[in-house]
Amino acid sequence: MNVRLRSASQLILLSWKPVHPAACFSPSFSGHRQQRWETLMGLCGLPRGACCPSTAFHNQSVWRRRSGPEGKRPFSLSAAAVVNSAPSAVQPYLRLMRLDKPIGTWLLYLPCTWSIGLAADPGCLPDLAMLTLFGTGAVLMRGAGCTINDMWDKDFDKKVSRTAGRPLAAGQISRFRALVFLGGQLTAALGVLLCLNNYSIVLGAASLSLVVTYPLMKRITYWPQLVLGFAFNWGALLGWSAVKGSCDWSVCLPLYFSGVMWTLIYDTIYAHQDKADDVLVGVRSTALRFQEWTKPWLSGFSVAMLAGLALTGINAQQTLPYYVAVSAVAVHLAYQIYAVNINKPEDCWKKFASNRNLGLLLFLGIVTSNLWKKRNDNALETLQSHK
Repeated sequence: MNVRLRSASQLILLSWKPVHPAACFSPSFSGHRQQRWETLMGLCGLPRGACCPSTAFHNQSVWRRRSGPEGKRPFSLSAAAVVNSAPSAVQPYLRLMRLDKPIGTWLLYLPCTWSIGLAADPGCLPDLAMLTLFGTGAVLMRGAGCTINDMWDKDFDKKVSRTAGRPLAAGQISRFRALVFLGGQLTAALGVLLCLNNYSIVLGAASLSLVVTYPLMKRITYWPQLVLGFAFNWGALLGWSAVKGSCDWSVCLPLYFSGVMWTLIYDTIYAHQDKADDVLVGVRSTALRFQEWTKPWLSGFSVAMLAGLALTGINAQQTLPYYVAVSAVAVHLAYQIYAVNINKPEDCWKKFASNRNLGLLLFLGIVTSNLWKKRNDNALETLQSHK
């Protein structure tokens, strides 16, 4: 017995070497080492085909290299990591509302921040409570919009490689459960809306028809991105009315128009990811409408967007930092359109996602410009007092 145990321990030491897992199945391993390992498996009462410990050791080494010296999973606050750490029963619903891909929420939220920032009193920062409220509403309404979209497009999504893994298309959630979940999201969003003044409640409720009908547009028109622009930039109207109690249309309309043009830019780039699949399933988009003329069209939308932002600044009496930010936006758009490869899906996604930085840049310009107003007012008062 002692001889057998000693032989077994020797076999373990001989086998337990950090080799690549493929070595277990290579010709070099299929000789005497494989025989010794199978003998040890027989002694331990394990099946002869059990994987060698060298594979386990290799996998453990890889885990330690990736996870740190203690073998722990690295901590991450990314949206995808938060979703992946949620209970498995909840994850399909979080993915249904695209919580793992927050770029859409940002693009819905940013026009709200522009409007709230423009509505702030001279010399004051934007209302933080209002920004938080609209941020919550953006998460809920973007999630509701994605749920509606996936309910409409379940059969289409199955045929498109990029969307085939979505919870409804993959059968992880039934249409009925998605409908119940949608009801919960809309109820929560209504609770956020009811925190606003009556004017804003009516104005906000009016956008629901756009949210519901947008997914249908890709079936009947090559301009669904335009309808998405109408829906996604409603916050440019709602943010101002939430702060002021009503809309100043001389400011809100050109800002809304700029946002719609912006959506046409980034969502046309986004649509180029799926154009091959869209042709096969019969879905329409501006990417298919413009094709190789995409960049000239996007350039025209950019000029229109910048003109709208300039008019917004004039009517809102913005100061130098605002126009510096608008100039930076122009540079960002020019580079984005010049550099994008519309035939390379990964580059389209990269350029699409960069629009979050564009929106934040404009928001920073609005905030700084508003603080600059107070400085100009103080300088004017000082000048008048010396006269």
